[in-house]
Amino acid sequence: YTDANAAYADVQAGNLDVMDTVPSADSKTFESDSSVVPYNKAGSVIQTFTIPSDLEHWKTSTEEGQLRRQALSMAIDRQAICDKVLNGLGTPAVEFTSPKTPGYSDSLKGNENLKYNKKKAKELWEKANAISPWTSDDKLTFSYNADGGAKPIFEAVVNSVKNTLDIDVTTNPVPTFQEFRNDVTGRKMTGAFRNGWQGDYPALYNFLQPQFATGADANKGKYSDSEFDSLVTQASSATSSAEAAKILQQAQTILLRDMPAVPLWYTNANGAWSKNVDNVKFDWKGQPVFYQITKKSIRHCFHISL
Repeated sequence: YTDANAAYADVQAGNLDVMDTVPSADSKTFESDSSVVPYNKAGSVIQTFTIPSDLEHWKTSTEEGQLRRQALSMAIDRQAICDKVLNGLGTPAVEFTSPKTPGYSDSLKGNENLKYNKKKAKELWEKANAISPWTSDDKLTFSYNADGGAKPIFEAVVNSVKNTLDIDVTTNPVPTFQEFRNDVTGRKMTGAFRNGWQGDYPALYNFLQPQFATGADANKGKYSDSEFDSLVTQASSATSSAEAAKILQQAQTILLRDMPAVPLWYTNANGAWSKNVDNVKFDWKGQPVFYQITKKSIRHCFHISL
């Protein structure tokens, strides 16, 4: 198929068994469509934004910076963005990996910093101001590539922050993805910038070490914390995956305090299948496990008139 709409129409008609996406035009209605079996669950991609760890007022090594980052995170209504901007195709993030990753936990210490809380956000912001005032000359920008469909998302983020913290915050669209990545890799960002991650394999380590270990290739915010680094190193030499997961969950509590990046949502894996098949499951990458799918038995009835 060259057109997802045509493919979805064939699933509805029973001519196509499974598709691993849903047309945008049907994103609001496919879960209530009685002609298909819908799938829409958090996948293995996490969407975040990063603030350089050495930025004035936002340094992750200082109490002021930690308070401002926590306040900023609490000022964002993730559920509203997932429902209204993403049409239900996202799930609010509660930690730094993904629900499809073994060892994922929705009850880590500090994950309240990822929950919308206007009152607490204002309190933390004022605590930061008592350390070093945020003045009328201060400003925060959110950069993203304008050619990737992120405009309504970051406009919603900015509006949520403005309405909660009442500060000067704006979007900063960069024309193309290439220009945006050049600015990120060239360390030219002077505010928050769009980020995201999908694991190469389903492991907590693959989300955390590349993005947040000191000097790691994908650590574009220049974050550095010796305790976090030590725990990641310990996890890499753990004698079991369960032990490694426990250590990395502890490492995440440091990230939830420092907020080198702010998790926003998990991109949902979505799709639909016809009533002609059973045993459809989606793997950690958000793809149907095709070899497990079974066809339903179709019985034909013949009426013979004598």
